[in-house]
Amino acid sequence: MNEQRVFSGVQPTGNLHLGNYLGAITKFVALQQDYDCIYCVVDLHAITQDREIWGGPEGLRSSTRQVTAAFLAAGVDAEKHIIFNQSQVCAHSELAWIFNCVARIGWLNRMTQFKEKAGKHRENASVGLYAYPTLMAADILAYRATHVPVGEDQKQHLELARNIAQKFNVDFAESAAERGYPDGFFPLPEPLIGETAARIMSLRDGEKKMSKSDPSDMSRINLTDDADAIAKKIRKAKTDPEPLPSELEGLEERAEARNLVGIYAALADQTSAQVLEEHGGATFATFKAALAELAIEKLAPVNAEMRRLMADPGHIDAILTDGARRAREIADPNMNIIKDIVGFIGH
Repeated sequence: MNEQRVFSGVQPTGNLHLGNYLGAITKFVALQQDYDCIYCVVDLHAITQDREIWGGPEGLRSSTRQVTAAFLAAGVDAEKHIIFNQSQVCAHSELAWIFNCVARIGWLNRMTQFKEKAGKHRENASVGLYAYPTLMAADILAYRATHVPVGEDQKQHLELARNIAQKFNVDFAESAAERGYPDGFFPLPEPLIGETAARIMSLRDGEKKMSKSDPSDMSRINLTDDADAIAKKIRKAKTDPEPLPSELEGLEERAEARNLVGIYAALADQTSAQVLEEHGGATFATFKAALAELAIEKLAPVNAEMRRLMADPGHIDAILTDGARRAREIADPNMNIIKDIVGFIGH
């Protein structure tokens, strides 16, 4: 396959925050320059967890529109690329079932994210949460995507997707070859890992990832926060009494300082070393003021555009519906070939 195609998705489970924006959405915008991009609001993944996390039917609808608004406000072009919500394209669910029959239980037992999300109550977790990685593989491979932008917490899932693709190609090698695919039907998707991939941590605990599930709203900067809220959260962010160091080594044992410097670097499109070169020796009061000003400058236009878009849900829904139509134009023919390769009749 010569076409270079990116697939990625974001779960609609509550407020999007700075970590989502810097870790994923800004990367989506940049990838548009070099790839054919398919960006999905993964609402099927959202319901794998307890209802209070995804907010029930109204919460899910609202969050799905909010993620779509964030894509658009950040600069994803819905005309040149595809934005849609997962549940509108049946290929995701159909291929996930086929992959459930290709993947091995031992593979899923090694998935660390299930262990983290299920916690001590693993027996009460949904089957969907356990099988989440096979659906993620289907998300990617229904489009025969060649590349997937991944953070540290998704590397294992992409490796599983590659294993599933490889096993399918081996299991159905003869059938695929008869239909013109001598090397197997699925490509093995490659990870796209940014050189300065932003890992944004909690403003209240530099050892914990920034999360929408954290009970403290002060732990994160939401994309819907106004300028006053952003400034207040940064001003009250946890720090230590020492001034900023001038060298990177000085951040090694200072998680909160390292996090704030990393946030500044990501927003300014700089390295942490460049930030320290400019702000090394400053007190946190001075640095936080500079960080708040930068964060407001970068996020205020996104916030304003998201609010404008969210005020017209019909427009967002129309974009998702059109995106789903275009996604089906790619996925449905692939599914027909997959079903034929497997041996299903009447598709």
